[in-house]
Amino acid sequence: MTAVDFDFDFGTWKTHSSRLLHPLTGSQDWVEMDGVTVVTKIWDGRANLAEYHATGPTGVVELLALRVYNPKSGQWSIDFGFPNVGRLGAIPGVGEFRNGRADFYDQEAINGRAVLVRFSIWGATADEARSEQAFSADGGKTWEVNWITRYTRVNP
Repeated sequence: MTAVDFDFDFGTWKTHSSRLLHPLTGSQDWVEMDGVTVVTKIWDGRANLAEYHATGPTGVVELLALRVYNPKSGQWSIDFGFPNVGRLGAIPGVGEFRNGRADFYDQEAINGRAVLVRFSIWGATADEARSEQAFSADGGKTWEVNWITRYTRVNP
C-alpha cells in the first residue's frame, strides 16, 4: 500500500447509490439515489477529498470523505462529514488496500448502540468502481450492508 492507492479516484464520477433507510432494525426499505462525486488530490496524493451529492425520493444527501495516508503505518484513515452535522466523525475509519480492495473499520454509535462499521472500495478501474458500507452489531461476526454505490467516470 502506498500513497498512490487512490490515484484511480481523482476526477468526477456519476454515482448511483442504494441506501437502507433503517439499518439494524430488520428493515428492507431501500431508496435509490443518483448524483455526482468529485475527488480532489491533496498533498501530492497523500490525502484526498471526495465530495458526494445525490438526490433521491427522500431528498438530497451531501457528504464529504477526507482520506489521509499514514506513511509510518502504510494505512489510510477515512473520515466522513455531513453539512447538517458540521464536523467530521468522532473516529475515522482506518484501513488499507489489498488485492484490489480497501476495507476501513471504525466503531460508531448507531441508534445509541456501539457497532462496528466497515467501508469498502473494490472493482476500481479507470472508469468505474464500487463501494459499500456495512454495520455489525455482534463484533464483526455478521455484517448488514446498508449503503451501496456504483461509480462511473464522467468524461472530461
